[in-house]
Amino acid sequence: NMCTLLTSQSLPLLLLLLQPLPLRVLMLDKHGFSDEMDEKFKDYIDELYSTGPTRPPTKESFQKYVMLEPDYKLYYDHLCTHEILFRNIHNRFYCKKEHFFLHIAYEELQKTCHTKYVACKNGIRKCHKTKEQIEGAHCALTEGTNMPGCRYETTYKKGYALITCRWQDDIGEIIPDYVNSILEIP
Repeated sequence: NMCTLLTSQSLPLLLLLLQPLPLRVLMLDKHGFSDEMDEKFKDYIDELYSTGPTRPPTKESFQKYVMLEPDYKLYYDHLCTHEILFRNIHNRFYCKKEHFFLHIAYEELQKTCHTKYVACKNGIRKCHKTKEQIEGAHCALTEGTNMPGCRYETTYKKGYALITCRWQDDIGEIIPDYVNSILEIP
């Protein structure tokens, strides 16, 4: 049958024609983006979806993501949800399961990095404990998986902050790196 022969021979050609066009052709060329914009867009997409190592925290990023200003009014019901969205805190746009905000001067917290090691909440002995009890907020994810749909329960804590520290080469200082917990003493 001539019709069957023609259809079976033209099927590969038809499949080739139905292939999706590359993103660059569909999006960039039609909209007239420059080569420079094309590069920036590709870099942005690569960084967004890469699974490689993330940039290590710096003194500035720790202050931005963890520290509450000394005059900050604690005990605001939606502190966590508001601050996490406002400060753009996420893990590749996925909501973080938990987060801590600390109400202490950065310089005071940094001194903690020079204290002896104590056990972190997971039992591993790599944390440092603040010398004094401090106030802070523990944020626990209650709703959402991706930004900006993340909603958090805010629990205020007063106790000893357990933090990890690391060396920041470019400034030659040991800096707070991660808040492991706020240990409340009953």
